[in-house]
Amino acid sequence: IPKDNGDSASSYVKQIASGRFGVTINYLVNGNELQIKMAQGAKPGEGGQLPGHKVNETIASIRHSIPGVTLISPPPHHDIYSIEDLAQLIFDLHNANPEARVSVKLVSEVGVGTIAAGVAKGKADMVLISGHDGGTGASPLSSIKHAGIPWEIGLAETQQTLVLNNLRDRIRIQTDGQLRTGRDVVIAALLGAEEFGFATISLITMGCVLMRKCHKNTCPVGVATQDPELRKRFAGKPEHLINYMTFLAEDVREIMASLGFRKFDDMVGQVDLLETDEALKYWKERDLDFTKILTKVEISEGGSYHCTKNSTNRVEEALDLEVVTKVKKSLESDESSELTLKIRNRDRTFGTILSSEVAKRYGAGGLPEDTIKLNLNGEAGQSLGAFLAAGITLNLKGSANDYVGKGLSGGKIIISTPDGLDYRSEKNIITGNVNLFGATSGKFFVNGMAGERFAVRNSGAVAVVEGVGDHGCEYMTGGIVVILGPTGLNFAAGMSGGIAYVLDEDQLFDTRCNLDMVDIEPLILEEDQNRLKSLIEEHIKYTDSEHAAWIIRHWQEMLPAFIKVMPVDYKRALEKQAKQKLLLHTQGV
Repeated sequence: IPKDNGDSASSYVKQIASGRFGVTINYLVNGNELQIKMAQGAKPGEGGQLPGHKVNETIASIRHSIPGVTLISPPPHHDIYSIEDLAQLIFDLHNANPEARVSVKLVSEVGVGTIAAGVAKGKADMVLISGHDGGTGASPLSSIKHAGIPWEIGLAETQQTLVLNNLRDRIRIQTDGQLRTGRDVVIAALLGAEEFGFATISLITMGCVLMRKCHKNTCPVGVATQDPELRKRFAGKPEHLINYMTFLAEDVREIMASLGFRKFDDMVGQVDLLETDEALKYWKERDLDFTKILTKVEISEGGSYHCTKNSTNRVEEALDLEVVTKVKKSLESDESSELTLKIRNRDRTFGTILSSEVAKRYGAGGLPEDTIKLNLNGEAGQSLGAFLAAGITLNLKGSANDYVGKGLSGGKIIISTPDGLDYRSEKNIITGNVNLFGATSGKFFVNGMAGERFAVRNSGAVAVVEGVGDHGCEYMTGGIVVILGPTGLNFAAGMSGGIAYVLDEDQLFDTRCNLDMVDIEPLILEEDQNRLKSLIEEHIKYTDSEHAAWIIRHWQEMLPAFIKVMPVDYKRALEKQAKQKLLLHTQGV
């Protein structure tokens, strides 16, 4: 929504980082480019951490968390453990916003060319090679000094690998990492880049003085702080950045003219125009060999040194497109629709294009509950209900692969055992790994067991499941998870928010739970008991779970077997909020 003066506060590029904070369907449909940030050049292989004292009400609302609670981003993306997984996320984002460009940010490292080739084959539109010199001032000093390598090395390898494999024409290359001058841009272009990122220098033009205190909330010029008094000191203006970019472009134009190039694309990949300078005659640099960086790979027939094609994302084959046509009245007038469909495991990311259409029309609020009900039969493919919008209900009779409810954005997903089967649902796995990764709101009911990393980074969804594998509720910051069965090892690792209710029948849960950030409590409070019973009854309503029904029938005997997993900081933050509300109430505010 534009401001009164016509400016937009919406970022052109929306990043999808490992924490998935606030990555909702509404966030994704309002981006022109969706960038998967695999890592940062300044701290490769490390996750981020936002200290609780910097998490004010604005930050907490954007990230779907609680003020004062530390937010931890996992080092890896928990839905990316192979190049095929990365291709799946690329496909998810193409479904979430078919009009947007999808890019992947990689760190400059030995072997990055092979990964970039996988990114190209995964149908991304652009790959970014990030060097070690850039990045946030909050990066650990050990990382700044000892991790990462220059962008030149990774860029050269990426260009050569893509050209050798005849993939260069289908993907654009961007690079960043302390690019400052026109000379930097031209060198990067000759090594193979078509696009260039400027972060540190852009902040400097707006007033940054490189204090490297971004994590302390004490930035003296108001750039990297949530302190309202310090933010008043910010003196940056758009014109400052416009002036810098104008001078930079003029610098590039003059160097291009001196090299004899009329078009920028003609310059991309012409690495034979680069030479080592006189510094290599000095004794300390005498043995440095730049041959591999400065090697120009010959293109094969039909190949290219730069991108000449648009990627194909294959969303035109999605089952969603058929559904969107059939529920058009619901999208336009809130009229209820209900469809029954057969689904197969080749139908990946089902429900996401439909959610995109809902978010475009109705924003983050979506539609009223159960406006669009889709009854599915069969075996669902990867990413069922990814970024599912409010108002859409997926009711699957069958089973599903990994990533169900990834980024759930208010929708409802029900997975139950097909009719006519006589095995015990609570003893069988019915859905795969990494369900509810980065979910922000909505409900999820599973009539059976789920795989590993259930509800990792959940920040608002409510879920009931009858058993989970290892690493359940990892890095969770909000929401409620009810587990009516066994859990695997390392439960609640990095969990800083939300509540988990676990059926601990063998009384050994404390040996499987990671107690670094959470406490285990009995269900003494009537509020907890009523909430748990209500959720289990809702689970029965949607899934006809015999296991859950048995628990309710024997409620008084089963209640002592349930325990509550509560993060320490989260409990403290909720108590603080309650005191503040009570104080305001007594003051008549």
